[in-house]
Amino acid sequence: MQKPVTHGFALVLLAFVAAAHAQQKPQLPGGYPSKPIRIIVGAAPGGGADILARMASAKLNERWSHPILVENRPSGLGGIVGMEIAAKAPADGYTLMLAASSAVMNAALITKTSYDVRKDFIPVAQLTSQPWVLSVTASLPVNSVKELIAYAKSRPGELNYASSGNGSAAHLGMELFNNLAGTQIAHIPYKGIGPGIVDMIAGRVQMLLATPTATMPHVKTGKIRALAVTSAKRSRLLPDVPTLIESGLPGFDVSGWFGLFAPSGTPPAIVQALNREFVAILNLPDIQTALLSDGSEPAPVSPEQFRESMLRELERWDKVIKSTNLKLDPD
Repeated sequence: MQKPVTHGFALVLLAFVAAAHAQQKPQLPGGYPSKPIRIIVGAAPGGGADILARMASAKLNERWSHPILVENRPSGLGGIVGMEIAAKAPADGYTLMLAASSAVMNAALITKTSYDVRKDFIPVAQLTSQPWVLSVTASLPVNSVKELIAYAKSRPGELNYASSGNGSAAHLGMELFNNLAGTQIAHIPYKGIGPGIVDMIAGRVQMLLATPTATMPHVKTGKIRALAVTSAKRSRLLPDVPTLIESGLPGFDVSGWFGLFAPSGTPPAIVQALNREFVAILNLPDIQTALLSDGSEPAPVSPEQFRESMLRELERWDKVIKSTNLKLDPD
């Protein structure tokens, strides 16, 4: 026969539960937050950046029981309008900017902006990392990166690649490929990667870099061929596709990412508190499942690690841009 729970045992149990609950509560700087926090997204509603911002803000709202607002400021060139607004915002922890890796690329590319990503922003939390896939049209007689390089070198200037526009990740990533492989594959910019994929399927362009989700449907039908991924390790969505490093291009470790930034001068205690919370959110099973379905992986790193990787990327893209003599300034 089961013994009844005694009053004393019940009090101990309640105390244990209360203590466990207290340990789970986030440690926040005194008085913060006391008003809504806004996350600026430099893209239109419904896109990848917007969806990620809303997923993360909803989870933070659950954890803090505090309003987190997403503000869309769509613009090109790595979300330049949103970056300008965020750079001028008070450095009090109530304005964050969700930026993509293209924002760092364009910091090396654009000379005329009202902000400097090195000086005017503090990296708070990297949220995701996503490789690009180097793919070719099915009619191109190559089945590996080694064969592609040999084929391109035997036909200098004859092959071309599509991108989603001048200064895009797809553009600069392929220029890095040209740089490391010693090829002369010409650039054809499009207004978005979708039209470029259509033309690659039709054989009007021979190759491009795109995300796994944009690439995989056409790889499965045999209309295009995936040769490699750009990250240091293989994609979980494409385990049979080698990396460019494995394919003979040492040093080619490039991934797209999304991360959160705060205006320079934001109190370190607030930056660390936000980082802890977003790292915890990235470790939630439902968030990890949602990211993987989009070809992304969570990237829970410290603010210091995020800043170091950002500075390394700036140095890399500076070199690529100087080698191509490319500069792109907004009107």
